[in-house]
Amino acid sequence: MWNLIFLQLLIEESGYQVMNLGPCAPDSLIVERCLSWRPDAVVISTVNGHGHLDGVRLIRAIREEGGPLATLTVVIGGRLGIHGTGNTRFHQQLLDAGFDAVFGAETGVVDFHRFLAVFGRSGQELGTMAGAGC
Repeated sequence: MWNLIFLQLLIEESGYQVMNLGPCAPDSLIVERCLSWRPDAVVISTVNGHGHLDGVRLIRAIREEGGPLATLTVVIGGRLGIHGTGNTRFHQQLLDAGFDAVFGAETGVVDFHRFLAVFGRSGQELGTMAGAGC
């Protein structure tokens, strides 16, 4: 589910705009685009099993920028580790680091659909940037 093209299509089919930064987008590029485009949310996709490492580094870079990025909705989903269903142990670590929501690869589609529905009802337009760690 967390393939960037699939994720982009899923979000667009839900009625939102997406700026897809592609795979392995550097933290600095993501931060710069957040500042210039001002999305309502950032969706990070990870498929390589290092999401818990790359995600913590990225969310720190986003939050440390301050200003509008201090409260920007940022979510991450996909293969957060290499332990299959045991990857849920990384969820709290990612939430504590500053993510607003974490979606595992195993159950993420249903939960992510719920997130999109609730987010849209809250009045956000979800101009979303999708990117991924290597």
